[in-house]
Amino acid sequence: MKILRFFVIFFSMTTVLIAPMHAWSQNDSIVDGLVAVVGGNVILKSDIENQYIQIRSQGNITGTAPKLKCQIFENLLLQKLLLHQAQVDSINVTDAQVELEMDRRMRYFISQAGTPERLEEHFGKSLLEIKNELREVIHETMLTEQEQQKITKDISITPAEVKTYYRKLSKDSIPLINSEIEIGMIVKQPEIGDVEKQAVKEKLKGFKDRFAKGDDFSTLAVLYSEDPGSSKQGGELGMFKRGEMRPEFEAAAFKLKPGEVSEIVETEDGFHLIQMIERRGEYINVRHILLQPKVSPVNLNRAKVSLDSVASMIEKKKMTFDQAVVMFSDDPGKNSGGLMINQVSGNSKFESSQVDAKIFFVIDKLKPGEVSAPVMTTDRGKQDYRIYYLKSRSNPHKANLDEDYARIQELALEKKKTAMVDDWIAKKLKSTYISILSDYRNCTFERKWIKN
Repeated sequence: MKILRFFVIFFSMTTVLIAPMHAWSQNDSIVDGLVAVVGGNVILKSDIENQYIQIRSQGNITGTAPKLKCQIFENLLLQKLLLHQAQVDSINVTDAQVELEMDRRMRYFISQAGTPERLEEHFGKSLLEIKNELREVIHETMLTEQEQQKITKDISITPAEVKTYYRKLSKDSIPLINSEIEIGMIVKQPEIGDVEKQAVKEKLKGFKDRFAKGDDFSTLAVLYSEDPGSSKQGGELGMFKRGEMRPEFEAAAFKLKPGEVSEIVETEDGFHLIQMIERRGEYINVRHILLQPKVSPVNLNRAKVSLDSVASMIEKKKMTFDQAVVMFSDDPGKNSGGLMINQVSGNSKFESSQVDAKIFFVIDKLKPGEVSAPVMTTDRGKQDYRIYYLKSRSNPHKANLDEDYARIQELALEKKKTAMVDDWIAKKLKSTYISILSDYRNCTFERKWIKN
């Protein structure tokens, strides 16, 4: 197992938290016992069994059960080694940071379950009980994440090292690059009229009056809020600090007292009513009701006609796509030349499987250099029109330094980081107290965890 790859898997949200939680709901009667001690941190038999149950329930088992449990155990040993070193290095994670991460992950779990009630039903525990059982897990995870980042944070790689890495690859080791495309877009956001804005404001005024007369704010949010991410949770957003929300939203929210409701707040997302739930140091937790004014059919059609003209000018070569982006696009991300950025790789190249199906359906019909007809889209409840531009389309090929330098650089850097982590582990194994008990001493490990 590649140690660096383990870091990526281990520190993912679903592996660290969902696995133990799912296991708790499956089997609470696992016979427990001490299996290992790393520094001052213990590994229990139930830690291994819980993760094994999760993997088995997903049908991901390859090889024998004992072998898989040994692999899980070694991963846990590495986790505890990182945790021990984080404690030695006095890495600090505050309660506020833990609560913020807790809220973020709980929102994810609830979205996966559908409703808070379904999540509680699945685990047979209240949300409060789930949070209490996960709090220490999250605290340890955040410590080990910071320690892992500390090990590799100063590693960089030079162009010469990238070239050397590539030249040393055997022919069979050179990665195959699938067909990739680069996509640009020009966005035209229709103007929202004063009549539509006023209608939304009147609705929110009505909600505030109902709250003043005794209606529950969270119930109103469930029934009427147009924020899909929070409406099911009664409009609750979870703990956040300044700099994480829209400036206008934060300016109003941080002025509130617990239980107090704001005046109507306008942001680029729409219009809000905000209720303060609690303040904890630099963090606050609020509920909100979001309403978004609807674009009139007339203004929506004007946006389409405008982009029709832009597409025609590009096709007739009266202007380049880059020039049209600067002059006409309402997309906040147009500073990248209108190119869509792949959030996985950080560059502008996408494999077909990474592109939204609706966009790919449009792009697949284009040749490089062509633009599409205007397409209406709905993003976060807002309607707009877009034209898409196919900048390039590559054929599948073996990676080379001319076309795929960034990809090869990433692989070379990963190898260098892996070597650094290997050295770190070897060093810490010599200086850290490690005791492995019971049958797990018979595991075949990749590292020398047993010293005698």
